[in-house]
Amino acid sequence: MYGSRGARAFAARRTSAAVLGAALLMTACSSGGDGGDGSDRTAGGEITQQPKDANPFWVNPEGTAAQQMADLRADGKKAEAEQIRKIAEQPAAEWISPENPEEQARGFTEAADKAGRTALLVLYNIPHRDCGQYSQGGAADGNAYRAFIDGVAKGIGDRAATVILEPDAVLHLVDGCTPEKFHEERYDVLSGAVAKLKSLKNTTVYLDAGNAGWGNPDQIHEPLKWAGIDQADGFSVNVSNYYSTEESIAYGKQLSAKVGDKPFVVDTSRNGNGPYTGGDAEERWCNPPGRALGETPTIKTADPLVDAYLWVKRPGESDGECKGGPKAGAWWEDYAVKLAEASD
Repeated sequence: MYGSRGARAFAARRTSAAVLGAALLMTACSSGGDGGDGSDRTAGGEITQQPKDANPFWVNPEGTAAQQMADLRADGKKAEAEQIRKIAEQPAAEWISPENPEEQARGFTEAADKAGRTALLVLYNIPHRDCGQYSQGGAADGNAYRAFIDGVAKGIGDRAATVILEPDAVLHLVDGCTPEKFHEERYDVLSGAVAKLKSLKNTTVYLDAGNAGWGNPDQIHEPLKWAGIDQADGFSVNVSNYYSTEESIAYGKQLSAKVGDKPFVVDTSRNGNGPYTGGDAEERWCNPPGRALGETPTIKTADPLVDAYLWVKRPGESDGECKGGPKAGAWWEDYAVKLAEASD
């Protein structure tokens, strides 16, 4: 029933904020020279920042994929390491966890700023998140969420950031997953979050708007307005899901026409082979087999309504404990290698 549960099964990676700040600011983005094509290598020479004119988003050289690549190489698994490199060298979103959000946002944006890039962040902490499924949780209540947003905003400051705001949060108000008694609060905190983030000097905000398989844009365009889409820069589609870029753009264009021609971004992280059509509903969104990495992140989309293709879901991290996978957001080496191999 819920075609977007691939998004909800992606809880943010629970990184220690204290370790994060130190690691990022010590090693993250000092450039070791120009790669000849406008890209920059990190001081260690392992991970390359992509050419800025097409891909201005920051590649975290200390990210999970980069660490796994190094571990595989150390173990003598060179072929697997090279497959994971396909993931490690592309900018993927950093999902801000509830613990010390200000410190996390500051660490990521400062590291990105030092590299001359833009931090790509996801906020996924809405109260009553994921309707009790694999990524259940979120802030305790509206006030806790507002404090979370305040912390993120303070951490970002005047540095450049692109924020994907609350995957599935509006969708679950529409599809019946979130109980009616929580609707008013959710609309209030989402519109407040958009306003707060847009008050920052260099922050771009995309409010999540589901995916091509969940339902009809007619069902969600008014709720998006109540949630603050008019103040946002646009909306995001296909977060943590598998619908093809073509399907996602078609959905986005239909929806854009109903929300003031707002532009949108598409999560292409795992949509290279489109959606899985076998099995039951859960099998189609939770670690489906035979999927592939999609288009690499870029702002050169050849469509004026599509601001960017982004890797919002971090490829290689599990959707949840299905098909032998680890908990949502945990790294799954076998799945990551298969995604990369299938993209050849």
